[in-house]
Amino acid sequence: MTKAILLIAAAALALPAIAAPPSDIPAAVYTDPVHDAANPARMEVLHIPSGDLEINGVAYVAAGKGPHPTVVICHGWPGNEKNLDLAQAVRRAGWNAITFNYRGAWGSPGAFRFAQNPQDARAVLAFLRDPANAARLGVDPAKLVIMGHSMGGWVTTLVAGDDERLLGAGLISAANMGVMRGLDREGILNLARENSEALAGTSPERMAEELDTNRAAFDFLGAAPGLARKPLLVLSSEDGLAPQTDALVAAVRQSGGTRVTTYHAATDHSWSDRRIDLAAQVIRWLETLVPPAG
Repeated sequence: MTKAILLIAAAALALPAIAAPPSDIPAAVYTDPVHDAANPARMEVLHIPSGDLEINGVAYVAAGKGPHPTVVICHGWPGNEKNLDLAQAVRRAGWNAITFNYRGAWGSPGAFRFAQNPQDARAVLAFLRDPANAARLGVDPAKLVIMGHSMGGWVTTLVAGDDERLLGAGLISAANMGVMRGLDREGILNLARENSEALAGTSPERMAEELDTNRAAFDFLGAAPGLARKPLLVLSSEDGLAPQTDALVAAVRQSGGTRVTTYHAATDHSWSDRRIDLAAQVIRWLETLVPPAG
């Protein structure tokens, strides 16, 4: 054996071993699917009618002929974490993922209003249920799930609470916009000042007023009876919001809900150091709704 070969062998031995992924992590979290030349995975820009405008969206279309089960992902306030890595993982698992921006948020036209956000999510669902759009995007309208992070979780509860056609609903560190962590008007205003970027047609004062005057109407506990009639995933973190979703889970179960899956992670509001765990929790739950093919 030459000296050069010995050096190469020694260097190889010095490299750290690559650990195999834990057996409980779905392969879609870390493995690309086989390329389907006839029906490849793709992205499509969407313009979705809502109100008298068209909001922006993106469809992450799964590979394969389809139609595919589909997840609509609702972002938070203002939506800095859009969970696009989660959308990609869900697509690798064989689901379409749809992301969108509310009116007045992140380039969607119009003025941002909290009360409009559930309307926009309902508009997305209506868009996907339209036969022409469903066919073009490979969406199975009978297998739609809505999921939201932070304020998007609140949007999810209000929408899923009165939509009997949804296959399920998922919450990620959801915020009850009717409770607002028990803050008074000044506290809400300070929070609004911290969450104003990329929102048009509004101001911290305008947002604080809307939240303060709609506490009862915005309380997501009112959606519990409707949520009790479908599978519900509730993921919480160490962000101070867990008591709010704990209260929702209790209300759903009190309303007869028996299909509630809960999970708590020791991470921040954005799940910054638990993104793989987040994707794994979501995909495992989705597989209980629609078992993977094969």
